[in-house]
Amino acid sequence: MADVDAHSLETILTRDAALLKDTVREAGSLAHSMFRTELRKWIKGASSPVSEADIAVNDLLEARLRSATPGYGWLSEESADDSTRLSRRLTWVVDPIDGTRNYLNGHDEWCVSVALVEDAAPVLAAVYAPTTNEFFFAARGQGTTLNGKAVRAAGGSALDFSRVAGPKPMVERLNTSGGDIKLHPRIGSLALRLCRVADGVLDAAFAGGNSHDWDLAAADLIVQEADGRMSDLSGDPILYNRREVAHGVLVAAGRDRHASIVAHLRNRPLA
Repeated sequence: MADVDAHSLETILTRDAALLKDTVREAGSLAHSMFRTELRKWIKGASSPVSEADIAVNDLLEARLRSATPGYGWLSEESADDSTRLSRRLTWVVDPIDGTRNYLNGHDEWCVSVALVEDAAPVLAAVYAPTTNEFFFAARGQGTTLNGKAVRAAGGSALDFSRVAGPKPMVERLNTSGGDIKLHPRIGSLALRLCRVADGVLDAAFAGGNSHDWDLAAADLIVQEADGRMSDLSGDPILYNRREVAHGVLVAAGRDRHASIVAHLRNRPLA
């Protein structure tokens, strides 16, 4: 891939866009067929739940995407990390079920989230929430769609806290009134929380520390292509497919609102 010219790469990405849409829809259908059924489940790491549905969806995604694009890297929450991804120009970044706790508890807000990353930046993205019938898709330079219709992040720079989602102690740093604030109800899928900025449902969304590439990469492009911005609190862009895939506190919002939030938080840094 290193010597592929720009025109050839765009042709490849057009092919991969169709592959991504079809595969994520198929993966979402599989996850939905297992939703609210009796599943084997266990805890990985300190406290992260995983189930046989996560593994089944991961296996489907890996089989479809890797067989069609054998020269690409692979980074998934449910796969052992393969460091060869670091030398690949293009890498799939995958969360088979984002919001596994919601999924296992029978709640609707979970999704399949997949991005294709070129070097350090996402160039294709799909986030599919089957139970709420939301299919977000973005391609670099081509905008964001929800169920095939173009969407945009909410304009302006003012903040209505009822349209802001994320950890309350973090968001309270934006509260200049001193009074209590009431945030948007918690959204247990981080990818969906961020995508709700892209379609204008939320004015802004925050991610607490220790999110990972697979939680973020697809939603990041979806927000960007909807005329939004997503970054760390200093305004720096998020880099993907690096050796370290965990990230700190992040914010997503429409372009002007994002700039206002970042400027405000620069003067009130997290302790």
